[in-house]
Order: sequence, then C-alpha cells, then structure tokens
Amino acid sequence: MTASGGSGSTSVGSVRGATSSSEDDRPADHARPAPTEAELEANRKRARRRAKSRNWSLFLLFAGPNILLILAFIYYPLLSNMYYSTLDWRLGSPRATPVGLQNYVNFFTSSSGIEVWRVTGIFTAGAVLGSMILGLLIALVINKKIPGRTAARTAVFSPYVLSGVGVALVWNFIFDPNRGGLAHILGAFGISSPQWYLDEDWALFMVIIVYVWKNLGYCAVVFLAGLQSIPKDLLEAAIIDRAGATRRFFSVILPLLTPTVFFLFVTNIIFSMTNAFDILRTMTPTGHGTNTIIFEIYLQSFGAYQRAGYSAAIAVVLFFTLFLITAVQLRYVERKVHYA
Repeated sequence: MTASGGSGSTSVGSVRGATSSSEDDRPADHARPAPTEAELEANRKRARRRAKSRNWSLFLLFAGPNILLILAFIYYPLLSNMYYSTLDWRLGSPRATPVGLQNYVNFFTSSSGIEVWRVTGIFTAGAVLGSMILGLLIALVINKKIPGRTAARTAVFSPYVLSGVGVALVWNFIFDPNRGGLAHILGAFGISSPQWYLDEDWALFMVIIVYVWKNLGYCAVVFLAGLQSIPKDLLEAAIIDRAGATRRFFSVILPLLTPTVFFLFVTNIIFSMTNAFDILRTMTPTGHGTNTIIFEIYLQSFGAYQRAGYSAAIAVVLFFTLFLITAVQLRYVERKVHYA
C-alpha cells in the first residue's frame, strides 16, 4: 500500500513536475511584443478617421434633408434670379434678350431708381426708430409692478401676430379723409384731415405709422426680456449711490441693453425692407409715394410694367444691400455692444 501510494504520489509529482517544466520550457508565443510608436500612431489615425466618418454620417443623416431644401428653395432661386437679372424679359414672354448689367445701370441712374432709394431710406428710418423708441418706452412701463401688467403685455404684443392685410384694412377706415375715425377726431378740433392717399408725403407717413403700430409690440417684448435680465443688485447699488431714474437709465440700464438694441436694430432693418409689403400693397395699391424697394420689385414685375428682368435686378440689389448692412453692423457696430 505504501509502495503503491508512494509510487502514486511519485507519479503525480512527476506529472506535475513534468507539466510545470514543460510550461516553463515552452516558448511564450502568446505574449505579443509591445507595439511600436509608428503602429500606435497608425491606430490613432484609423480611430480618428472612423470617428470622423461616423460624425459625417450622422451630420448628413440629420442635416442632409434640410441642406437639400435650402439649396432647392433658397440658393437655386437666388442664382436663377441673378441670371434673369441679365435679361430683357417681359413676364410671360417666350423671348428674352441678354443685356448684361444694363438693368442694374438703369436702376441706379434713372430718376425712378433714385426715388425708390429715397422712399426706402425714409420708411426704414421711420419704421426702425419709431418701433424701437416706442417699444423701449412701453417696455419700461410694463416692466414695473403695476396692476394689469399681464393684460397690458398681451395687448401690446397682439398686433404683431395679426395679419398685415387685416391691419391695413382696419387702418384704411381710420385714415379715410371723409368718414374715417381720425377725420372725426381732427374735425372736433377744427382741423381738416390730410389727404392721406393723394399726397405722396402723407401716404408715406401713413404707412410708417401703421407699420410702427403693428411691430412695436415685438420690440417691447424683446426689450422687456432684456430689462428683466439686468441684475437687480446693480440697480440697488445705483439707488444707494443716490442716482436718479434718468441717470440709472443712461448709466446702468441702457449700457446693459446694448445687446438687445443691437439685435433689434439688425432685425428691424431687415424686416422693414422686406416684410412691409402686405401693408404697402393693401393701403397704397399703386405705390403712390410708398414705392419702397420691396414694393418696387412687385410693381415692376407684376404691375403695369411686366419687366421681369428689371425686377430681378432690383431683387439682387436688395439682397446685396441687406448683406452689406448686416456685415457692417456685425463688423463695426457690435464692437460697441457690452455683453457683460
């Protein structure tokens, strides 16, 4: 028994020793050598390429449809309009004659083109300044803790969401020199109503009033958001320093509102030059004294002239004018904006 047990233990020990010795003697072929720096760099490049490819795939998946829509409905019409602007083409005519830049030359040198710029400048200045100044004054009032301020905010903003055509139709009744509400009010003071629709200057002043009334609610709400973002401790510190309301406004409130002022200044210029067509067309269908550049595009293409090529040239001029105004504002005016 002992011998057999001894031999058994000896054999087991021999097997274990043999196995251990064979494992020690076997070459470590499974232990790979450390990668070189070139291999590590190649692996990093492959990982970056895979991550970049994955990011581009996600980008095209989510942004691709939007990009295609923008190309189809914005840039393709823009490029087509630039081509049409080089043609002498009547709307609906099967023939078009290439004239190069002659349409642009005619617009910048003709008396009608100069008049369009004059009317556009007056309308834009009046609309932008009127909307922003009155909007700021209204925002200062409805920012105070007064009864009914929620209803006042709603009433101020509601004209902005109304249809421009509907607003213009209502104001047509107000400005009617014979039976309008304004004529009755002026008549009570012994003043005759101006001929709003016959006199060019009064017609332009009329549409500026309507545009400002419709859009000042937008400016008021944006200014109100800017006022509510001003830190209260700065105003309290100014009050402790015995600064009056006027000094607090010009020294604390207005400098901190410059980002809001800059935003509204840029957007209002763009809106007044492009989004006032509905009011202008409804109140003055023939453009008598109110032919801003956006209205002139309509009159030249769909009015009595039917000059589609000339109208396309004016549209291109409007596009580059807005582009230049925005670039100048972002390049120079924004430097004076205080964001902190």
